Amino acid sequence: MGADDGCRTDLSVFVAGLGARLPGTWTSEYLRHARYADQFPHAEQLWDIGHVNHVVHEYVLTHHAVLHGPAEQRLYVTDRPLRPHQFVVAPLAPYAPHVKPHHFVGVEEPNGIAVPKDPARAAARVARRVLPRYQAALQQVFDNAEAQPDPPHRPGPPLIDGVLTLTLYDDGALGSPYESVPVDARTTLYAHGFQYHPHQAAFLLPASYGDSDRALRVHGVVQQLTAKGIRVNFRDSAPTTTAPPPAAPKTSPMHHRTR
Repeated sequence: MGADDGCRTDLSVFVAGLGARLPGTWTSEYLRHARYADQFPHAEQLWDIGHVNHVVHEYVLTHHAVLHGPAEQRLYVTDRPLRPHQFVVAPLAPYAPHVKPHHFVGVEEPNGIAVPKDPARAAARVARRVLPRYQAALQQVFDNAEAQPDPPHRPGPPLIDGVLTLTLYDDGALGSPYESVPVDARTTLYAHGFQYHPHQAAFLLPASYGDSDRALRVHGVVQQLTAKGIRVNFRDSAPTTTAPPPAAPKTSPMHHRTR
């Protein structure tokens, strides 16, 4: 879908005025798009799952701007299609070598807003509705990066050819690290509700299914893998806290056991 009024000539002026009125020191970067693909390098960093994300992925935008502020804050600004008296402003996710995808897990997107083209009114709205959420989310990501630099991969058992070992972890998840799962077993796990979690590099059957449902799914896995000549073993992980581990899910009596 195309933008309604071409390239808004007032965007660069607006962004400079907006930055001058926000708390702290902000510098503006104005970028025109020579081709459609030019709108995506920054658009893909949007920390927004709402209106602004819709705008940048549904409309052809001829330009955008980025405001660079204190403490690694960056704001994306562009036209609001079909609304010539408004712009949209949204946070950009932190982009640094020490920030990795798993640091965003559990962090709520701060999201952006539409603002009037008057820089003073727009700055008041951004300062009130965007920056507090953005600063809190940034701090949480940076705290996560400091506390857990590497992905929280699930510990696995020693590898044995033709054997899948499912581990009941102390948080109630049942599964196996990706590298521990025989290639021929992966489709079977998917089919029975196991989910691949890239940040943990593991196939996991969520505890939210409940004991009865999980038992049926595990029973199906055992049956199908046994038919393929893959044995299934079960083990408990070593607890990481003093709390007692959750009870193991009830499984089928097929305990010849032939992330």
